[in-house]
Amino acid sequence: MKERRIHGLFVLTVGLKGFYALVEMASGIALYLVAHDSIINFLSRFITEERLQDPQDWVASTAMKLAHSFSLETQHFYAFYLFTHGLLKLAVVIGLLREKLWAYPACFVVFSAFIVYQLYRYSFTQDVGLLLLSVLDAFVIALAVHEYRLLKKHLPTH
Repeated sequence: MKERRIHGLFVLTVGLKGFYALVEMASGIALYLVAHDSIINFLSRFITEERLQDPQDWVASTAMKLAHSFSLETQHFYAFYLFTHGLLKLAVVIGLLREKLWAYPACFVVFSAFIVYQLYRYSFTQDVGLLLLSVLDAFVIALAVHEYRLLKKHLPTH
């Protein structure tokens, strides 16, 4: 019974990673398809309303600076990054859910690399979301190690 629960938890967390990968891919595609001027105009309109309410609003002022520095090249970088990051993650997730042996070592490498990068970014941004993603990735790795050991134990020996 314990193994069934662990497996169920593994499937659930990997499924969540898969859903998040699809969201990343869709976001990357949307970011690529939306005109750069539309993004800048939307941000400027939103930020201007906030600054009219409170001219000293630090968040709005900082967001305005970011909006003005958001270049077309930056937009394309983030579109490419989100799409490829999601695609890579989705490939690993599909492999894990189909119990493909290659997917387990790939999971260890890919999700470990994500953790390293997320912690690196956290050192600059202090974004708690990056820590939460890192914890989830570590949890998925731990469950994948457990699943991989079980899977290898049940493989026929030659």
